[in-house]
Amino acid sequence: MKNKKKIVISVITILIILTIGGLGFVGNYFFNYALVRQEGILTAANVDPNAPQSEELEIERINKEKSKKEVDKWLKVVKTDETTIQSEDGLKLWGKTYLQDEKTDKWVIIAHGYTSSHKDVQPIALNFFKQGYNVLTPDMRAHGNSEGKYIGMGWLDRKDMLKWIDYIVGLDKNSQIALYGESMGGATVMMTSGEKLPTNVKAIVEDCGYTSVQDMFEAQLNERFGLKPFPVLNAAEVVTNIRAKYNFKEASALEQVKKSKTPMLFTHGGNDTYVPTEMIYELYEAANVEKDMLIIDGAAHGAAPDVDPDTYYEKVFGFLDKFIK
Repeated sequence: MKNKKKIVISVITILIILTIGGLGFVGNYFFNYALVRQEGILTAANVDPNAPQSEELEIERINKEKSKKEVDKWLKVVKTDETTIQSEDGLKLWGKTYLQDEKTDKWVIIAHGYTSSHKDVQPIALNFFKQGYNVLTPDMRAHGNSEGKYIGMGWLDRKDMLKWIDYIVGLDKNSQIALYGESMGGATVMMTSGEKLPTNVKAIVEDCGYTSVQDMFEAQLNERFGLKPFPVLNAAEVVTNIRAKYNFKEASALEQVKKSKTPMLFTHGGNDTYVPTEMIYELYEAANVEKDMLIIDGAAHGAAPDVDPDTYYEKVFGFLDKFIK
């Protein structure tokens, strides 16, 4: 009988060890795939060039080509500067400013998306520049020219954004600052909104940001792999806590927006399956500030400014003009 008990205990112990080891492997795999400095699951899928193209996709393509030509011309003449700051945890963060010839206190900080860089938001930067703003485009941690191994998904980046805000206030104590973010950048500016901000920050515009990192990964696990959150996300969250020092549930734009005191415009594409369009309604309802919302019909993830730029930017600057003069 004693030998039987020993065998049962041994078998159970082995099974537990194998289970823990298996979950550890799954957690590390997902973490490395999604949150280490490399391409990961939030990147939009490549479009098959032979697949039928919707009218919105064709409009997006044409407008992107037009924007690229305008940006190329602008970059040849605009006054720019490159700078670095240090994050709270000691990383060197890099940013680029685009400065008006005439002095102005109007500033915008533009946060790019996941696995992207400052270059990808230059068309947005140009539109703000045309409206008289000085523009700062930081490379987020673990992206572009900034240091960092682990992607912060907006949660770690919110603290970095506070540093960039302080940087601008140091340059111009009378600065009137707008925050703008796209996708992970949208989540970043919303997560920043729940922190204590200087009065220089006047308004926030987010485009296609997610409610929380947990919700984002759940949506992507289902969309890409047809998987349920348990046990993959649970294992990945343990690894993320250990290696990157944050967890998916606390990284919540929704909870931060509830604490915000800064006017906010929420925008999204009506055909977004990467950050599901439904998330904008939750975020909008959670905000207890002066707010507005815009959904561009037919636009996929991050494509709202390209599918209908006239409507998009009229809404953005109509909103910001109420708070920044």
